[in-house]
Amino acid sequence: QVQLVESGGGVVQAGGSLKLSCAASGRTFSNYAMGWFRQPPGKEREFVARISRSAGSTIYADSVRGRFTISRDNAKNTVYLEMNSLKPEDTAVYYCAASTLAVPSSTLRSYGYWGQGTQVTVSS
Repeated sequence: QVQLVESGGGVVQAGGSLKLSCAASGRTFSNYAMGWFRQPPGKEREFVARISRSAGSTIYADSVRGRFTISRDNAKNTVYLEMNSLKPEDTAVYYCAASTLAVPSSTLRSYGYWGQGTQVTVSS
């Protein structure tokens, strides 16, 4: 199994930036594709971004493409989500997730391991 711990959330004004981190421990980090999801208040959890095991491939939700960047450092067992030009609608609890699939889809069930989440609040 792999354990995931997110950090870096907080309160930021609209137009600002935050960088989330997700530290992994347990099994070999590079064996997992990694994803970021978010759950806005009163809504279902939704896909944000995914990065492949070797960081050679990334995909993004339409709502964040061009503003968010997912990256990973396999030597540090960490995946990042850099968020720029934040909007109030980006307010959510952000979760990182790990998948044993080489190319996981954007569905929650493609990911078997989840962190506890970190709150991001964007004020207008």
